[in-house]
Amino acid sequence: MRSHFVALLIAGLAFAGHAIAATDPADAWSSADQMVLVTVPDWNTIEGTLRTYQRNHGGAWHEVGAAKPVVIGQSGSAWGLGLSPAQQGGPQKHEGDGRSPAGVFRIGSTFGYAAHVDTSMPYLALTATDYCMDVSGTPLYNRIADTAKVGEAALKGSSEPMRRDLHMHGDQAYRIGFVIEHNPDGVARGGSCIFAHLWSSPTTGTTGCTAMTPDTMQRLLAWLKPQAHPVFVLLPQDEYARLRHAWQLPDMKAGR
Repeated sequence: MRSHFVALLIAGLAFAGHAIAATDPADAWSSADQMVLVTVPDWNTIEGTLRTYQRNHGGAWHEVGAAKPVVIGQSGSAWGLGLSPAQQGGPQKHEGDGRSPAGVFRIGSTFGYAAHVDTSMPYLALTATDYCMDVSGTPLYNRIADTAKVGEAALKGSSEPMRRDLHMHGDQAYRIGFVIEHNPDGVARGGSCIFAHLWSSPTTGTTGCTAMTPDTMQRLLAWLKPQAHPVFVLLPQDEYARLRHAWQLPDMKAGR
């Protein structure tokens, strides 16, 4: 009986250990071997720092390349909807708030005005009829779609033409960029059309995206690999310090 009890106890502990591991928040991005990390001083600051990290098969994170400046939402940042668990402290992202989503997110398709760019990631060559739907409650909310394929009615009301150069007086913001997969399920009013794209200046905030120089973006697109399941992380510095161990994020103090 005693040996049977011991066996059951060991099995129970093993199961409990597995259950704990299964609820580890970092499990949601455990397959990621590339990370684009943006930190900002606080929730309301628009200037941030971008760093890039990689690892082999879930090992230790190592910084690659030099840190670069970025700008985020004109109102700062707020907790978004992505891979990381919901957080209560701090503002919560919603449609039209001018804040960039904080948390951990998959990096989706890259995009640009040219037919091709230097990247191995999935690439969408944008056309004059591509829009991102930012009208909450519509079937295509938070999706990039082509009116030539889905019809103009399906994207009626969208304020996000992807070929900004053609629709917005030569604007180059989306000349090259990538999708940050915030609110992938299209939760109503959760926020939409969150990208990494080119900045207009180092002091001008976005409507909720993360923006940078062309050189920084080109380096990212050439570096990112789909087989590395890359993720994008944005956090205020205090939240980064609080969550680094639980979320298995890089130690920025360790450097390269």
